[in-house]
Amino acid sequence: MSDLTTMLNIGKEMASKLKSVDINSAEELIEIGSKNAFLRLKTTYPQVCLVYLYTLEGAIQNIEFNCLPEATKADLKKFSDSLK
Repeated sequence: MSDLTTMLNIGKEMASKLKSVDINSAEELIEIGSKNAFLRLKTTYPQVCLVYLYTLEGAIQNIEFNCLPEATKADLKKFSDSLK
């Protein structure tokens, strides 16, 4: 199992939050997916914002979160907005 901080975009704070919602490795994050991981985070940390979702998806795709394709960002934004 790979440590979460080995993933692009995932620092110590994000890794700590992910572990607090029972996502303990890079493999688990990939398996769960960015939307489900974000939903877990949002339940525990209501202040998390869309950037967290972009960060998670970027980590899974192994690209900088600000380099996500526009279509992916639009899909993630729609998902995030549906939680409000």
